[in-house]
Order: sequence, then structure tokens, then C-alpha cells
Amino acid sequence: METAPTDRFKTAILLIAVTGLLAGLAFSLAGKSDIATLVWIGGVVPALAALVVEIFRSLRSGEVGLDIVAALSMTAALVFGETLAAAVVAVMYSGGTFLEAFAEGRARREMHDLLSRVPRTATRHRNGGLEEVPLEQIAPGDRLLIRQGDVVPVDGKVASEVAFVDTSALTGESLPVRLMHGAEAMSGSTNSGEAFDLTATREAKDSTYAGIVRLVEEAQASKAPMSRLADQWSLGFLAVTVSIAFAAWWFTGDPIRAVAVLVVATPCPLILAVPVALVAGLSRAAHFGVLIKGAGPLETMARIRTLILDKTGTLTDGRPQIVSIDRHLDMSEGDILRLAAALDQASKHPVAQAIVAAAKARGLTLPVPSEVSESPGEGIAGQVEGSWVVVGGDGFVAARIGRPAAEQATMAAGSLLVAVAVDGRMAGHLLMSDPLREGAGVMLEGLRREGVSRILLATGDRADVAERVTEGLGLDGLRAGLSPDQKVLLVLTERKRGPVMMVGDGVNDAPALAAADVGVAMGARGAAASAEAADVVLLVDRIDRLGPGIEIARAARRIAVESVVAGIGLSVLGMIAAAYGYLSPVQGALLQEVIDVAVILNALRALRIAPREPAAMKPVATTTGPVDVAQGTQNIFRD
Repeated sequence: METAPTDRFKTAILLIAVTGLLAGLAFSLAGKSDIATLVWIGGVVPALAALVVEIFRSLRSGEVGLDIVAALSMTAALVFGETLAAAVVAVMYSGGTFLEAFAEGRARREMHDLLSRVPRTATRHRNGGLEEVPLEQIAPGDRLLIRQGDVVPVDGKVASEVAFVDTSALTGESLPVRLMHGAEAMSGSTNSGEAFDLTATREAKDSTYAGIVRLVEEAQASKAPMSRLADQWSLGFLAVTVSIAFAAWWFTGDPIRAVAVLVVATPCPLILAVPVALVAGLSRAAHFGVLIKGAGPLETMARIRTLILDKTGTLTDGRPQIVSIDRHLDMSEGDILRLAAALDQASKHPVAQAIVAAAKARGLTLPVPSEVSESPGEGIAGQVEGSWVVVGGDGFVAARIGRPAAEQATMAAGSLLVAVAVDGRMAGHLLMSDPLREGAGVMLEGLRREGVSRILLATGDRADVAERVTEGLGLDGLRAGLSPDQKVLLVLTERKRGPVMMVGDGVNDAPALAAADVGVAMGARGAAASAEAADVVLLVDRIDRLGPGIEIARAARRIAVESVVAGIGLSVLGMIAAAYGYLSPVQGALLQEVIDVAVILNALRALRIAPREPAAMKPVATTTGPVDVAQGTQNIFRD
């Protein structure tokens, strides 16, 4: 990642080179050629020194880049007194590196921000009171208070009678989880119910969330650096340049011809056209809600062949939706939903909030409930417009109205049933599930047209849920019940087939996003950890942005390659002309500037890339119609 000091250094080098060139020209026009020569040298030396340092760094890592050609041309021009040509080359090269640094940007923050989701302190029971202590002071056996909305700071066991937690960021399980006394609670999950006590079983550094952080760090450290498009051409171009320059000097005995060849050969079509096209591609992708963190990820995104998708919050909406409403009384579906939603306004439970949202989406007016009592993780009861309403799990509601639980039919995997009673009678049931995003199949077909040949699902959710949700999508594989390290292993295995893109939104996806060639995070509602680890962030809650993102990446890379091929072709012709003595070093530098303008104008075409707009993908809308709740339905309300 480019740091701010590095960016400032490259900016300073560019300013020195430009100032030196312009000031030297001014002195030259004023007839003070000696001063002009010194000024041009002063503008070239800092750029050349920085270039030499970069070359040594590249050689130590086993890379041969374009920097060598630029260094040779500047050095040769200085040695043989062609200081103006050297100054022009210095400006072109420093401008190119500045553009490249700008393309990379500073989108990635430090990895320690991944821990910002977990509190720095915890509330511990001690001597009959409560105390705030740093996480590192928590020891196994300590009893902690986890308040509503708190993130569980360490792994532990529930010490209260019941706890209600949201584990979607860790496991991908979209539906809330009820934990009874003695059940394991993972660090990184969120308390969505009433406050509960937790007995710590591990220190913070050994807990689940800390382990995920380490996985992200290890995955990023082991991930091979993305090669720059320009460097892929460097070795061949270097060989051609040196050969022509050496031949010109050898056969004519004139070193100035070799200098002219090197100046014309300065790889500015590569140095300038590539970053310009890629920066334009980054800008264009951002216009469509796709934030790509630099030119490297964009280049790699253009070559993706395998796509691995998380399920919850990625392929599905990640929030429970009402699928159907079953009536048991002479009451309309709208009235059942209105009364249930009115009462659920008093609850912070995710399912209750989903019911309220569904009612408001239908334009229903919700009265204010009174005399409300809630059993966390079970249900809620209260007065609504003079009626006594009970909403919750079927067993909870049946017990409140003095009737046995209804005989129920088996529901689809991943669904839950919400019972609604009014004035002591069962009014109906709301069937809810986390549905597949509308148009997901069309989106995947579009990605295949863009060259993605293999699409897999990787989820921490249960296999039956994953299979049910993705039925008919034509996936090439499905891996369910995966832990974060197993997702990383899957990514590494698939990378043997070719470049891999991983898409996810939860904390549990962060290590796999870091390990993939390109990690894509759902930034609108996804966890900060996944956005940190990812190379690409979808700024809107629409996975169908992937299609335009990949299309833009491929078009920008294609334009960059076109600019490179045209620029190199023209440069080779210029080198041949210089070798035959038709171009002086300064004329060669000016010719190279003309070539630069041409290839940059071509590269700017990336600003006009117009990807095909996919149809908007929205969560499946609430539908109406009866649902059979006969014998055998699994009641997993708030579980």
C-alpha cells in the first residue's frame, strides 16, 4: 500500500523535474545556456537517484521493470551532454510514477482497524459490583456482563438463563440464534436481546474473532503481489531497446545516436498510458458503485475466471422477509400484519424489525402499543387498539392463549414461523425466510458471459439451507458449513485453476477475501472487517454491480493494452529513425512527447466505458397466499 510519505515524495520529485525543465528552458531562451544546463541537471538528478533506488529494490525481489530503460536514457543523455533531453525524460518518467501512485491511492487502511468492531474494554463482575477492564485483562473464568447491542469480546459460555445473539457476521447464519444456559457464545457476535452474563473460556487473544484477524493478516502476507500490466512488457522492450542502441553505436561509432535511441525508447506509452487508462477505469467503476482499491486489483479483476460467493447478505438479502401469511380467523392478511407489526414496534428483535419494515412497505399505519411485555428470544405481548396481541414462536403464543401448539408441516430449510394471536385466539402465522435476491440467476449468467467460467458457493450456513436457496442457479459447486480457515483453503485450492474472485460481507469472509486474487466486499451493510480485507467494495447493496465492474475492468485493461501496443510500435519506428541519424536526442524526446499525447488520448477513452446495466436486484417482495401449517413444521422463530 502506498503511504502518504511515499506519495508526497513522488509529488516532490515530479515538481522538481517540471521546475527544472521549465526554468532551464527560460534560461536557455535568455541566452544563458550554461545556467540552463546546470538547472536541467538539477532537475534530472533527484529523479534519476530515486529511479536507481527503485531499480535496486526491484532487482533484489527478482523483478526486471521498465525503470531500467528510463535510467539508461537519462544517464546516457547526461553523460553525453544532452541535458535537455534528459530533463524531458525525467519529467515524463516522474509524471508516470506519480500517476501510478495516484491510481493505487490510499484506499486501504491499517489492518488494526479490523479490531475496531470489538470493544477495547469489557464489563466484569467483581466483588458484587461491575468494573470496566481492558480486554487483555480478561481471564478464563471471569464473569462478564454483555449488554444489549454489545459485541461479545471473548469466547465464553452463557451464564444467564438465555441469551439472544446475532452471529451472521461470523457464521453467515442469517437468522438470529437463541443460546441457553451453558451454550457457547463466540466473540464477534452481537447481543440482540436483553443483557446477559457470560463466563469467559478463553483470553481475548485466543478467541474466535482474534483468530479471524490473524487469518486475514496471514492471508494478505502470503498473497502474491499483483503484477503490473506494464511490467509484463518490460523485459522484451528492454532487450529490443538495448539491441537497437548498441547496434547504432557499434555500426556508426556515434554515441549520440545511441542516446537518441534510448531517449525515443523511454517507455512512456507504458509508464503513462497504462495508469491513465486504469485510473479512468477506476473512476468509471466508482460511478457504478464499485470501489476498486487501485490499478493492480483492476488489472487482476479483468482476468478473473473463478467466482466464489458467500450466501448470507451476498447471494441473499441477509434479512428475513415475509414469504406468506396464513389466516386462521375471519381477519385479513393486512390486519394480521398490521397488529403484529404494531406490537413489534416495541421490540428490537431483528425478526420484529423485519415485520415492522414489511408493514410499512405496504403503507400500513401502525398504532402505538401499550402494556407491552417481552420474553427475549421467545415473543412479545401487549395491547393494540384495545385488543390483546401476542406475537412470537408458535409454542410461546400457544402457551399464552392456553392452547396446544398447532400441528405444522415441514417448512423449507432456513424458514421460520411467527405466530400471531389476537384476544386469546390464534389469528395466523407469518412464514419468513432469507430469500435469494431477485434476478440472481440472470446476474450469474451475465458473469459467465463476461468470462467467469466457474462459480461456487461457500457459506458457513447449513448445507440444507444453502442447497434450498441456490436451487436452480446452476452453480458449479457448493461448500456449506465452512469455517473462516476452510474458506481460505477453498480459495487457495481454486487459485490453482486460475485467478479467483471471492465475494462476501461478513467477518468470517475477511480471511478468504484477503487470500483471493480479488476480494469483493458488500460495503453497504457488510462488516468493516470484510471491507478492510477486500480489494473491491460494492458501495451499494447490489451484487449485480459485479457485472459492470468486471466489464469496466476488462474494457479499461483492453484500452491500456491497445495504447501500449500502438505506443511501442511508434517508439520502435522512432528508435530505428534515431539509429539511422534522422533524429537527435532532443528531437527524439519531442517525438516521444507526441507519442505520449496520442496514447494518453486513447487511454482516456476508458472514461467513456458504458457497461450493460443489469436489471435492479431487490429482495423478494412479500407475497400473499395461504401456507399449510399442518403436522411437523419446525418452529425456529428467534432461534
